[in-house]
Amino acid sequence: QVQLVESGGGSVQAGGSLRLSCTASISTDRHYCLGWFRQAPGKEREGVASGDSLGTTTYADSVKGRFTLSQDNAKKTFYLQMNSLKPEDTAMYYCAAVFYVFGYTGGCRFGDPAYYASWGQGTQVTVSS
Repeated sequence: QVQLVESGGGSVQAGGSLRLSCTASISTDRHYCLGWFRQAPGKEREGVASGDSLGTTTYADSVKGRFTLSQDNAKKTFYLQMNSLKPEDTAMYYCAAVFYVFGYTGGCRFGDPAYYASWGQGTQVTVSS
């Protein structure tokens, strides 16, 4: 089973930036769908962003223009760059992925936790006002 390890969370003031990393135990130079989720205390887990190996990206309305997906295949790592952070971005953040052995033609499901086979352990992001 593919393992994902997250890092990069922390505490910042509103307006600050953080970059979350999600490192996979296998090569990321293959077809995949990658999702970022977050869960605040007392709230349901929600989709933040998703991206796939075909270059399709989707962002929640609440983070559009502030969060950006990227990856470094040499490091087997996906990133979520978070700028202009707001107190309402405070949550535990999780990366999740599904990797395809055979051809992938699209259909990455943004915000659907059941779609993703592998999950990171989560990293806390706290934004103070």
